[in-house]
Amino acid sequence: MKQSPIFEKGQYKAIEETIMGFLNSQKDFLSGRTVTSPRAVGDALQSLLEESFGKLLAEHIKEYSSNFARRAMADLAFTDKYGFYHVIDTKTHRLDTVFNMPNLTSVERLARYYEDDKNYFDLLVIAYSPKKLHLNVQKVYFVPIEYLDWDCLTIGALGWGQIQIANSNNIIVDPEQTRKKWMLALCDRLMEFYPNEISKIGERIEHFKKVREFWLHKKE
Repeated sequence: MKQSPIFEKGQYKAIEETIMGFLNSQKDFLSGRTVTSPRAVGDALQSLLEESFGKLLAEHIKEYSSNFARRAMADLAFTDKYGFYHVIDTKTHRLDTVFNMPNLTSVERLARYYEDDKNYFDLLVIAYSPKKLHLNVQKVYFVPIEYLDWDCLTIGALGWGQIQIANSNNIIVDPEQTRKKWMLALCDRLMEFYPNEISKIGERIEHFKKVREFWLHKKE
């Protein structure tokens, strides 16, 4: 599979540096109330990026959009100058939090989307520490999902299964990992995940059989 030149060595790293420099150059844009709320910070950062992302990556972008419904796969999207289509899921991570397990995307939705080799599902992860009303962005990841090592991912029981970062404090990027290898690993994990879910469902059925018996014999 031919890869977008954006993810050739050096290119995506330069993009990460550009985004981090831009965010750190912003004047204080949060209030004392919002700076303590990771959700409010995330919304503010996403708003900044929606307005500026197309300009920041102008040399790579042919068409850019940030107008998506809340439950859409993307927060941002663009077609690069090489004909590849990128949807971007933006995540923010406050570094002094002990644990953070963000959802990325549905396994079924990703499998359908990746049937076209021209499609990319990219992650834009912004790791920051608050300093008064300023955000100190210490790390930016801008990578396709297949660059994330499975040692830092997990699958959650939502719908067909939801790919999650197991802990945002431990993101492992492997740019040598091919999409084919990553998708085969996803399928292998699902072959273990689904039987475990079937077993759990069986236990839940037995539990609520007992709950039903309890209520059958209860007086009105």
